[in-house]
Amino acid sequence: MDKLELRCKECPRRAKAEYNDDTVRASLARLEDTIIFALFERVKFPLNPPTYDLLGDLVRETEALQFEAHRYDNPEENPFFPENLPPFSAPEYPFTEFLQGAGASININKEIWEVYFRELLPKFVKCGDDGNYAQTAFADLTLLQDKEALMKFLTTESVENTVVMRRVEKKVMVFGRELSQEHDFKGDVSILYEKWLLPLTKKVQVEYLLKRLD
Repeated sequence: MDKLELRCKECPRRAKAEYNDDTVRASLARLEDTIIFALFERVKFPLNPPTYDLLGDLVRETEALQFEAHRYDNPEENPFFPENLPPFSAPEYPFTEFLQGAGASININKEIWEVYFRELLPKFVKCGDDGNYAQTAFADLTLLQDKEALMKFLTTESVENTVVMRRVEKKVMVFGRELSQEHDFKGDVSILYEKWLLPLTKKVQVEYLLKRLD
């Protein structure tokens, strides 16, 4: 067995050993930066309602390509439109199976989609149509495909919720200084966590625990 093959076989075992509450929380603290930056990129554009016919097709085509590359073999990843996915064409990768049993089947993407378009965007993005539909759609796609990062938050105690909120508020103040001078930014990003992300995460946690009991 050559060294490369040995390394490939060792990677999943090593990843599983390193997957614990502390490493997940540290990773998620960094992912907050990605989420906040992506939202700031989106609010550069108005709502642009005609975008959303384009976005549905864009998400379907993007997920089809990602499926062929086995993105959705990863138990952390779920497509919005699984009914449109093509057959596999790439070699499988042995992702670490850290979710217990039926827990890997939990999927609230439809709720995320509804919340994003019906509640989140109107809260943070100004009304209007500047005709820049392509860039708007890609900004929406970036945020929607960050759902894996959003739903990993471990919010088991109210004290931890407070810590997350304060950290996010500080990051928003720092990251948003330049943006606020150039663009009309309607909302407070920390509300995104308080009103939508944390409650959705708790719902996933409850479903996961119930499936483990089954």
